[in-house]
Amino acid sequence: MDEIDRELVRAENDARSGSSPRPIRRPSNEVERVISASSVMTASSSEDNLSHRVNMSRVPTSRDLERHPTELSRIHTALSQHNSTVGRDPNTRNRDATKPLPSFGGGKSLPPDLPDREAYVVEFDGPDDPYHPQNWPLKKKLVTAGILGYTTITSAFTSSIFSAATPYIAREFGVSQEVGILGVSLFVLGFATGPIIWAPLSELKGRRLAILVAMFGFSLFTIAAATAKDLQTLLICRFFSGFFGASPLAVVGAVFSDLFNNATRGVALTLFSMGVFTGPLLAPLVGGFIVESYLGWRWTLYLPTILGFVAFGLDLVFMSESYPPVVLVEKAAELRRRTLNWGIHAKQEEIEIDFKELLQKNFTRPIRLLLLEPIVTLVSIYMAFIYGLLYLFLTAYPLVFQGVHGFNAGQSGLAFLGMVVGQIIAGICVLLMQPSYQRKLAANNGLPVPEWRLPIVVVGGVFFTGGIFWFGWSGYREDIHWIVPALSGLLTGFGLLTIFLQSLNYLVDTYLMFAASAIAANTFLRSLFGAIFPLFATYLFKGIGIQWASTLLGGVAALLVPIPVLFLIYGHRIRAKSAYAPTDLGKGKPAAAKVPSSDSGDVMAKEPKEAVDHAAASNVPQKTESRSNNA
Repeated sequence: MDEIDRELVRAENDARSGSSPRPIRRPSNEVERVISASSVMTASSSEDNLSHRVNMSRVPTSRDLERHPTELSRIHTALSQHNSTVGRDPNTRNRDATKPLPSFGGGKSLPPDLPDREAYVVEFDGPDDPYHPQNWPLKKKLVTAGILGYTTITSAFTSSIFSAATPYIAREFGVSQEVGILGVSLFVLGFATGPIIWAPLSELKGRRLAILVAMFGFSLFTIAAATAKDLQTLLICRFFSGFFGASPLAVVGAVFSDLFNNATRGVALTLFSMGVFTGPLLAPLVGGFIVESYLGWRWTLYLPTILGFVAFGLDLVFMSESYPPVVLVEKAAELRRRTLNWGIHAKQEEIEIDFKELLQKNFTRPIRLLLLEPIVTLVSIYMAFIYGLLYLFLTAYPLVFQGVHGFNAGQSGLAFLGMVVGQIIAGICVLLMQPSYQRKLAANNGLPVPEWRLPIVVVGGVFFTGGIFWFGWSGYREDIHWIVPALSGLLTGFGLLTIFLQSLNYLVDTYLMFAASAIAANTFLRSLFGAIFPLFATYLFKGIGIQWASTLLGGVAALLVPIPVLFLIYGHRIRAKSAYAPTDLGKGKPAAAKVPSSDSGDVMAKEPKEAVDHAAASNVPQKTESRSNNA
């Protein structure tokens, strides 16, 4: 068990012992920040953040807004950030402890320790501190969200606009069309590997740096691909363009969590997800008309380059740092500069990078979850299949609308509008469900039951399966009007977004403390599927026919529909046996709460006798049978 897990056990025991004041029930207008399904979106170790929030008292506010956990007397900054996210806890043994200390220099001995290090740590000044991103003016939040939404759509758009150019690239470089499709596959493969760097960087040095460095690199490699003189340069640059372009996908959701409270974050992240998925579907439309024009295929890369540099410029000028620990680093720097007191610092500055821990939290643990946790394994397989089909459609649609109905590349791209409209309808449905979800949450004392997310996933799975069959059996014959297969996108688009968005939320609700590792595993697997599926799409549809290829894919989709049904019925039992999944509250008291270590997961806490602060309890691993059974 590492230091983080020991801290979690101590904090949980303290919260449940008589050493803490009995929590006071507050009126409904007094709110505090609790972990929600949308509060963890990056693939870095946001699970550690949870362990540092447990022992914090909640402060009533006069406004009906969610706030960062605070105390009236003092804001415990160390408890509200990702302490040791990618670095060594300053209280643990240094990895160089066995080496002799270097001399201080100048003939001087080592100075004495600071009288009280905590007295020099900069903190937020109460729940209404204007430095905290959730207290920014609404106009600033909306401008930031709009710019980052544009940045994300640019990255997603670039992933698929290249698909319209693959026949022309194959002809110019004398290769098969499947080799040309590698330009799409390698870009998506970059999406799989990029978050390993960008998510931890955003939690060590801040969101702004991760976005700016990535968008600059993305734009450079995109223009390098546009000017490539040979195929290998083109493909290599496409991979690194995807690697850098993964940053907005990994970081922007976390920025929204920094900016918006529970009442508005669900809306913001739903709109963000719609942008992520509509971008790849609108790109073939634009790319098709570009390659058909006098501009030529290289403009499918010049245009994203322009969009990328515009995004970089907007981020550089208008984006402010939103990650609270790094905001405090900037605040501490200003105080040091103006007071000349070099001891002033933020808790984030005490973190020391430990690459062994970085590897363990961002690779080893996600792989263990993917292989050993049935919920992560099955949900990730389902989502990976859906994500793979998203990119497979980039090849399948041209085969139907160009090959069967004789459309040109631009007209074929218009057929994707059916899927776009389906996704918009899905987004509206998810937003309309938010009030009902909030009422359930309030009735359950602020404690989310993960299975609440799944009913619409089941509906989306049925719709998605039906859309695939509809597409295949209406698209293989020329005598069937082209609008019929185009309308199938209404079902596939609806299913794609509902399955993806709510399944991701289900993983977050289920794993709380280890949510980011679960998402990292999911991101890795689905990006691999997204890279591989386009490579066999042509062989599949041409080899056995459009209708039978769609039947095969629809059959697989139908076989996967029972996955959310399984978890809807038995999810609480599976979570109860998990070494990683936190457990819920029931009957007002926590049951035996299992606090897994990062390595073994075998630490048990005893059942307490005192009453429970349900808001605080939603941030710690606890368990119930009754709540889940009623979900």
